Amino acid sequence: MKKGVQTAIIPPDLPPRQRILAAARDLFAQHGIRAIGVEAIAETALTNKMTLYRHFGSKDELVAAYLQSLADDGDARWTELTQAAHGDPQTQLDAWLAHVSEVVSDCGTRGCPIANAAVELRDTDHPARRIIEDYKNRKRERLIAMFRDVGYADPESLADEVFLLFEGARISLQCCAMPGPASRLVAMLRSLLARHPRMV
Repeated sequence: MKKGVQTAIIPPDLPPRQRILAAARDLFAQHGIRAIGVEAIAETALTNKMTLYRHFGSKDELVAAYLQSLADDGDARWTELTQAAHGDPQTQLDAWLAHVSEVVSDCGTRGCPIANAAVELRDTDHPARRIIEDYKNRKRERLIAMFRDVGYADPESLADEVFLLFEGARISLQCCAMPGPASRLVAMLRSLLARHPRMV
C-alpha cells in the first residue's frame, strides 16, 4: 500500500467482487482514479491482483463498474425521494432540497466523485465516459420533470440554473473551508425557485 493512503475496513465475509468494488469506491473517491493502482485496491479488498482481474478484466473495467455503482446509488436516492412524496411534486421538491442540504454540509467530501472522475477522464475515450454523461443527463431530465410537475413556467431553464449551482457547490467543497459558498446553496436555490414564474 502506498504511504499515506487511508483505506476503509472492508468486511472480509463479502464475496470477492463486492470487496474489490467496495475498496475501489473508497480509494477512488478519496484519492482519485489515476492515483490508485490495482495493487492498492487488491490489498484493501483482502485479495490479490489475479482475483481482481478475474472479476474485472482491466482497471478501466473496474473504473466503469465503480462509476456505475455510484450512478445506481444516485438513481436509487432519487427513487426514494419520489416514492416518499406519494405523488406530491412540492413534497418531492422540499425533500430534494433537504437532500441537497445534507450533501453540501459534508465538509469531509472531495466533491462529487462522478464529476471528479469526469475531469480525470476528460481527454480519453474511456468506457466510463458514457456512464458519467448518461447519469448527469438523467439528473438534469429529472429536475426538469420535477419543476414541470410543480408548475414552473420554464422548467428547462430553471433546471439548468439549479443544476449548475448544485454542481458548482459540490466542486467548491474541495477548495473552500467550511462554512464556504456551498453552505449558502440551499438559500440560493430557494431564492431562485421563488423568483421563477409558475404557470397560472
